[in-house]
Amino acid sequence: MRRRDWPIAADALPPLLVLALAGWLLSWLFGPWGWVLPAGCALFVLYFFRDPRRRIRGEGKDLVAPGDGVILSIQRVEEKEYIKGPAIKISVFLSLLNVHVNRCPIAGQVEYSRYQAGKFIPAFKSHASALNERNYLGIRTDTAEGHKILLAQITGFLARRVVCWSRPGDRLERGERFGLIKFGSCVELYLPAGAEVLATEGMKVKGGLDILGRLP
Repeated sequence: MRRRDWPIAADALPPLLVLALAGWLLSWLFGPWGWVLPAGCALFVLYFFRDPRRRIRGEGKDLVAPGDGVILSIQRVEEKEYIKGPAIKISVFLSLLNVHVNRCPIAGQVEYSRYQAGKFIPAFKSHASALNERNYLGIRTDTAEGHKILLAQITGFLARRVVCWSRPGDRLERGERFGLIKFGSCVELYLPAGAEVLATEGMKVKGGLDILGRLP
């Protein structure tokens, strides 16, 4: 099911309701000043869960960024989770101030999904990818070759929850929202070994807008 084009992710509703209740209770105890802290927290929640509408770029075999942030590393690895072979891993670090909604890099069908519990090491650390809590999403692309790509949502020191809205059997369009990570994190994109990489380390990217690579 496609996510609605709301400017704020629906996942913001539960914390906003809690803050509204807290504000009501504090105002009953302390008067209008009781709303100050809950209102400030509510503004942060609205800012963090913002989900701007975007005109998705790319066509054909182009792969757009799965999230906003900075490219930490680009590595050739042996991917054992879904691709099960040589792959290129592009790691994007999302700071506390970035948009945290994750987007699908290319059109395809979700074939694989797995959640793994783990630690909460700062997401910019190189070993966070192997040790932190994460969620994997494997996608078979709509291209004639039917390539496999893998996405990994990884928590960080402040990020304590991975949210994935997609399940095996779902079909995703390029740039379609598939989940989010709360409060600072990393999202990794694994490409087939023969893919062309168009991004560079240290590059600032925006989900659905910047093209990171192209399938062979």
